[in-house]
Amino acid sequence: MTWRGSTDYKDRAFSALAYLLPLVVALPFGVFVFQQLPFLRPLFLPLIPFAILYGQFPFGLIIFFALLFLVVRNERINHFIRFNTMQALLLDIFLILLHLVLSLFVRTLGPGSFIIETFYNVIFIGALAAVIFAFVQCARGLYAEIPGISQAVYAQVR
Repeated sequence: MTWRGSTDYKDRAFSALAYLLPLVVALPFGVFVFQQLPFLRPLFLPLIPFAILYGQFPFGLIIFFALLFLVVRNERINHFIRFNTMQALLLDIFLILLHLVLSLFVRTLGPGSFIIETFYNVIFIGALAAVIFAFVQCARGLYAEIPGISQAVYAQVR
């Protein structure tokens, strides 16, 4: 749905670029997937330096707030870019909250538990599917409608 005007290739590229953030945050959840499917490791290898950099306390917070205030709240930027950036930030928040909750379970059940491994795999594959879907929709110039998240994004981005 492109109801806020047309999008050119630059808008599509910048919108898709925002979804690298939740992909970087989802990488730690992929540890078991990468053990089970080692041929996937080279695909995600270029993202590891960004994950290490984003994991540093002040840098990740600075990137988050910079995107929020310089892109999402800037009405001079195209709505398509602001929408996708906000959606990527909400996916990022969701993944961080899942990481905090699962860290409590890892302490009680142990890091190699079957339940923990299953949760990590489901979260990583779900995040990867959401990011791939959003990439494809951005490339097509369409708004990526992710249930539950998109409604919150529409409320935030005017």
